[in-house]
This record gives sequence, C-alpha cells and structure tokens, in this order.
Amino acid sequence: MAMELLSQVLERIKPREEDYKELNEVRLYLLELVKSSSEELGLEVKPYFVGSLEKDTFLRGDHDIDLFLAFPLDTPLEELREKGLELAKRIAEDLDRYEVAYAEHPYVRAYYKGFQVDLVPCYDVRDWRDVRTAVDRSILHTRWVLENLDGRNDEVRLLKKFLKGINAYGSEIYVRGFSGYLAEILVIKFGSFLEVLEKHDFMLRQKVIDPGNWLKREPEIAMKTVKREIGEDKPLIVIDPIDPRRNVAANLSWERYGLFYFNAKKFLESPSLNYFFPKVTVGNYLEELRRKGTHLLTLLFNPPDIVDDLLLPQVEKTAKGLARQLELEGFKVLGIDYGRNFIFLEVDRLERPKVSIKRGPLYFSSHGLRFYARNERVWIEGKDLYSEKSVEGWIVDVVEKILKSGMFSAGKQIKKAVEEADILVDYVPRSLRKDAYVFLSRMKFRVK
Repeated sequence: MAMELLSQVLERIKPREEDYKELNEVRLYLLELVKSSSEELGLEVKPYFVGSLEKDTFLRGDHDIDLFLAFPLDTPLEELREKGLELAKRIAEDLDRYEVAYAEHPYVRAYYKGFQVDLVPCYDVRDWRDVRTAVDRSILHTRWVLENLDGRNDEVRLLKKFLKGINAYGSEIYVRGFSGYLAEILVIKFGSFLEVLEKHDFMLRQKVIDPGNWLKREPEIAMKTVKREIGEDKPLIVIDPIDPRRNVAANLSWERYGLFYFNAKKFLESPSLNYFFPKVTVGNYLEELRRKGTHLLTLLFNPPDIVDDLLLPQVEKTAKGLARQLELEGFKVLGIDYGRNFIFLEVDRLERPKVSIKRGPLYFSSHGLRFYARNERVWIEGKDLYSEKSVEGWIVDVVEKILKSGMFSAGKQIKKAVEEADILVDYVPRSLRKDAYVFLSRMKFRVK
C-alpha cells in the first residue's frame, strides 16, 4: 500500500518535461549573461549552478535558481565582495527585477520568468581546506550529491515533500528544520525515503552520522566537531561529507526533529497522503482564547525593508526580550510567536495588583535607614523592612512603559519600529487570524 501511495505522491511532485525545458532555457541565458558581464568588467569568474535544481532533487513548482560566481582563490575577500556584487548587479540588470540582499557578504536576488535567481559571489574551492566564506561549500555539496545520489532523486523528493508536509523543512535560522542537503545526505546514507523514516529513532540514539568517514580520515578535527555539537545539545550531528568541521544539522531544532520523529512513526504505522498534502483546518482564535482562559497581546509594527534571513531572527530576539521583561513585571508569558510585522505574547492575565511589595534590609542597619528614607509607605515584619510602591496594573500600560524605556533586548535594526508598535489585546486584524489560531492552538509543533 505504501509503495502505491508513494507513486501517487511522485506523480504530483515530480517536475514535468516542460519544467526541465523552461529551466534549461533560463540556465543557458544566465550563462550567456555571466560570460558577457564578466568580460565587460574584466573579471575571471566561473559560474556554478548549485542547489536542488542542479542536483535534480527539486519539487515541481520550485523555481529557485542558485547561480554562484566563483572567483580565483587568490582574490582578496574585500575585492570579492566589491567586484562580486558589481558583477551580480550587472547580470541582474538584464533580468526582470532584482534586489541586493546580505548574508556573510552581499549578493543579488533577481527574478526572471517566474524563477527566483540568487547570484552569489564565492571562491572557486576544490576541497574543504580552500573554504573561506560560508557559501563556498555549496559548490562542493552539489558535486558530492551528484557523485553519490546514484539515481535516488525521487527518494529525496519524497523525503522533502514529507518534511514540508509535517512542517519540519527549512534550515533557515528562523525555521530550524531539515535542509534540502540534509535530506539528500540521509537518503544517500540510509537508501530510500522509507528507510530514512524507519531510522527516526535510530538516528536520535546514534546521534552522530558520518557519511564522509571523517572520524577515520580526520579524527582530531571530526571529534572536535562532535564534542562541540554535543556540548550545544543538538538533536543530530551529521558531519558534512565535504568538511569535517561542520555539522549539516547544526540549525535543526529539537522541535522540528520531534515533528519528524512522531510523524515518521505514525506514517509507517498508517501511510496517508495527508502527510505530504496536509489539509489544514484553521479554527477561531477567539474560541481558543475562551477555551484556555488566557489572553493574547499583539504588537504590530512597520518592519525595515530587509530580507527574512536578517529580519526574522531580530524579531525573535525582540519577542523573547519583551517576554522576559513582562515576566520581571509579574506577568506569566505562556508562549511567544512572531512574523515580519508582528509579535504575539500569550499571557495569563491582563491586570496585576496596582502596588508592588518589596522586602528591604534589617530595620536597625544603615541600609535599613536608607530604605526607610527612600520609600513612602514602610512597615516592619520581624527584623525586616517592607515597602509598597504604586505600579501600572493594566498590561498595556506596562508594555508601553517597557517600550518607552527601551530597556529590553531587541534586534538592532527593528528596535525603533517595535518601540512605536500598536498594542492589541485579545484581537488581531483579519490578516493575522490564521497565525493567531496556529499560535494559540500550538499547531506549529503539535504532534497529537
């Protein structure tokens, strides 16, 4: 039954002939642009297509092209950044539109005939010892997968679609799921989609997967990687087959692995198309609030115009910073969530006592006399002094005070925007109703 079901899935997710034809036309055009633009700027650059389109592990409808512009190894880093960006922009001028994005160094995200085209400067590396920037490995990753996949492209497609369906796909720092490269490695290591699922428990117990055999080839470097990642309590350590210093699963969170763990177990017991093509039913967030007896605080703000990779980690940091300050103010924060322009805080109550009771020092000490002089209402309990101080009771007043003071941990580029945020209580605009329900019902990481 499972094999028949997987055939049905592949019929829906495999690229069609026309997809390959369109892709190849765009690739040829891009190569022409790289050649002409490089000559025009007098640059010696090799183009490499990397990622799932080059490895032929992409899903139907996946229109992301990664084109790496590889400079000679003797190019100074600053020159690579400057000339690489200049070249990428020159290429992008002949595409539909583009924007400059920033990771370790600037790159260009362009759009052409429905494809998203990332033009990324890098070094023309031959092995891991040549790697100088984080993106350099992508060339080696693509080469390794092509050499080792051995016709199991569709098995990777099934695993990717399964991970997407259970909300465990994407290695971005604001997702922390399985990357496409990690999915490819697991299929190469264990043999097939079903065999990867069967190892859901084994992987967690074994902890270390070493497809490149680095623990024998470079034991000192590989063990250093293993010890570092174990120390950081990662659910899985997959030593990069092209670089013993790197854990491919470094960004994978316990929550996302947990989604894989439970859903793999359930799928093997009872296969269903729903794991690949989930039917998402969204309830009413107000009913969820009534059921729980909790409250939802929403901050709406105008975010700066930066890419998600930079923006969302800053929003997460800010959400955690605000939650921490609210806890210090006596409110219990039961959960947080966030997006490009909002922060959700689920709290236990909307009001607190309008006075704060503080325990002071011994009444007959010098500290006690200072405490007595500084506070208006003071009394004795045993040998200690206590004081009462008026505070804001309504949670919105408390949050406004926190925002006004600026005394909360926040992302550098969004702090000002959040300080000017609108604050909503137990209400969200129509565009956020689904997000609010998913958050309050814990659908994102729910396994039962």
